[in-house]
Amino acid sequence: MKRFHIHVHVDDLAASVAFYTKLFAVEPARVEADYAKWMLNDPRVNFAISTRGTKAGVDHLGFQVDDADELAELAERARAADMVLLGQGETTCCYARSDKHWIIDPQGIAWEHFHTLDSARVYGESTQQLPPSRTSACCVPRGNPVDVPVKSAGSACC
Repeated sequence: MKRFHIHVHVDDLAASVAFYTKLFAVEPARVEADYAKWMLNDPRVNFAISTRGTKAGVDHLGFQVDDADELAELAERARAADMVLLGQGETTCCYARSDKHWIIDPQGIAWEHFHTLDSARVYGESTQQLPPSRTSACCVPRGNPVDVPVKSAGSACC
């Protein structure tokens, strides 16, 4: 079963942990000096925040899967749709050891597909060295940060 993943770069981790803990009505599953994660079940979301990245906002989106077969299925879907698949393989990122790959949507938004293998004591030690210009919170292979426009208070929602 898949779990939707969102990673947001924040400037103030403590204030953001307090906000999201109230919003989700549950404590984070993991908190580090530069990172926090909630593993929500309703809806199934892996929501992570960190002080890593270039500017505040959505860093990347993705799907966390339960096993290697689901990860292979997502990779096959990407290949069938002629998407560029950026394989990262087994790597340590966001205090977890995972097998992962990335795709980039037409607007440049990075999507991470990953199968978590174990927890890790460090934020990241990628087995694939990417140039600094192509890294962010978790070595997202893209050149530009994700921009999510925010509507002004006077505009209609959604």
